[in-house]
Amino acid sequence: MLFLDTNVLLYRISTDPKETRKAQIAERILQGKDMALSVQVLQEFYAQATRASRSGALRHEEAFELVRSWQRFPVQEITVLIMERAMVARDLWRISYWDAAVIEAARELGCVEILSEDLSPEQNYRGIRVVNPFLT
Repeated sequence: MLFLDTNVLLYRISTDPKETRKAQIAERILQGKDMALSVQVLQEFYAQATRASRSGALRHEEAFELVRSWQRFPVQEITVLIMERAMVARDLWRISYWDAAVIEAARELGCVEILSEDLSPEQNYRGIRVVNPFLT
């Protein structure tokens, strides 16, 4: 399974002409079957997608429907154990807590790759590799 970071979901809804290629890539990724997410990723998507200052912001109903549709993939809840592991990972790799929580949610689901534009590409976090699907 591949774990999807929030930026993949946000590119899926992008209407920015400069992001057309990334939007197409995100669309193809989300048509796959072996994907996984976390509650955190879905929350971040909803918050960013509906932000009033966002160009092309979605209405609540649109964003909510997308969040529901992506629940067809396994979704990892954020547990106390994942939170504590993320705190350790944050300190170990000197990354943000939120990035560490994505990594640890992916680990909990048994994912070996995270598709992300935000995390360092090709970085290996104790068996979990980051791949930037938007690099040319």
